[in-house]
Amino acid sequence: MRVHVVSDVHGNVAALSRAGDGAEALLCLGDLLAFVDYADPGGGIMGELFGATAIARFIELRTEQRFDEARAFSRSLWQQREGEPRLAVEDAARRQYERLFAAMPRPAYATYGNVDLPALWGPFTGDGVKVLDGQTVTLGGRRIGFVGGGLRTRYNTPYERSDEEYAAQVAAVGAVDVLCCHIPPAVPELTYDVVSRRFERGSEATLQAIHDTQPAFVLFGHVHQPLQRRLRIGRTECINVGHFRASGVPYVLDL
Repeated sequence: MRVHVVSDVHGNVAALSRAGDGAEALLCLGDLLAFVDYADPGGGIMGELFGATAIARFIELRTEQRFDEARAFSRSLWQQREGEPRLAVEDAARRQYERLFAAMPRPAYATYGNVDLPALWGPFTGDGVKVLDGQTVTLGGRRIGFVGGGLRTRYNTPYERSDEEYAAQVAAVGAVDVLCCHIPPAVPELTYDVVSRRFERGSEATLQAIHDTQPAFVLFGHVHQPLQRRLRIGRTECINVGHFRASGVPYVLDL
């Protein structure tokens, strides 16, 4: 069975619509939304709400890791705008999700990324899209588990979980042939981004599950430009399936 896998779609509707070509199923490992488009400051939710010039400045501050200044700048933008910030973000997110889920090939099996808003997914799923988080599905005779979201960080992205909650989801999945997560296991080569020049948070619970159960594959995204895209731990191939927003090319998995 040929399966295509994507992660970090970040609003790339056109490429997502083609992601299932030649495959029997699509696996989506989250980060469907584009909040801040680093390649196009006028894109994404923040660009839509505040314009390219303001968001280019916000990106500059975050890229320089001046996070307190970036938060203060963001607050100043919201203070100049009428209405409730949460409602404005959710309205823009719904518009993105409507386009993304309409374009998503069927059948699809999806989990959440750290910048997703799980509470908004309901109206757009079903009809061939199954959402899994701490759950499993069997495809091609292989048991596949899904764990969504990220771990808590100073970036305070929308869907971050405590270490304990994340570990509980990994435990709920149990022994599988393929473990699909949004974030990588806690291995430096897999968590370091060579462009942003920083370590992202990886999961110690996923790493322990690899040692304990030795799945054939652990698939993930989150780190857009990793030091290593592929690394073997015992019998397990750990694979970053790629930054789909930039490449538009899914990872091919033969089950």
